[in-house]
Amino acid sequence: MSAFELLRGLYAAPTPAGAYFAASSVTQEPARTSLCRLLAYSEFPPFDAALLSELTGLSDEQAALEHIYRMQALGLIHGLNTPLKQSSDNLEASLPSLLAELAGDGKALLADEQGFYLGCHGFHHETAEELAGLSADLSSLHSRHFALLEGHLGMRSGAWALINAGGMSNMGFWPLFIGKHRFVLIISGAPKLDQPAMLDLVWMLFRRYGANAIV
Repeated sequence: MSAFELLRGLYAAPTPAGAYFAASSVTQEPARTSLCRLLAYSEFPPFDAALLSELTGLSDEQAALEHIYRMQALGLIHGLNTPLKQSSDNLEASLPSLLAELAGDGKALLADEQGFYLGCHGFHHETAEELAGLSADLSSLHSRHFALLEGHLGMRSGAWALINAGGMSNMGFWPLFIGKHRFVLIISGAPKLDQPAMLDLVWMLFRRYGANAIV
């Protein structure tokens, strides 16, 4: 096995894909555990030997570096030249602008597990309420058939979509699991989950609800 070297002077941070992966499932695996630990910070820290051990839970430095390297190769984590600090704005004030960045055709909302929406962009109030209720029904449906979907069929995603004849999503429902809480990101049209707003949204949810998300 090739030796890995810890680069100095960088700050470890999840990518938008990494933030989504961290919140996309309750299934525990090493990469998700490392990302949850990193999202617990209000400012992403320097990537040093102490952080490497904390994120991976591994005492062997080469094994820990290999784990981080695999995450980097998968696009889940990267190194920044300058530290990135979490916004001090509250979640409710930030949601409309964050959802606007993620919206495929200008419409998106975030719902909780009870079927109420926390914030929306582009939807009328009545429509947002009904979509939030629908998301709760879909979450219940997925839970009832979890053994089939993720067990027998091996479908690791809990997302659902209403698709057109070309197989493209007209409306998508993406669950986000933060600690013991479940949220659903609802987006009309093609989503833009690769935007920095994805990291900001998940990071802010971890700040508010993630006390039990750190493994």
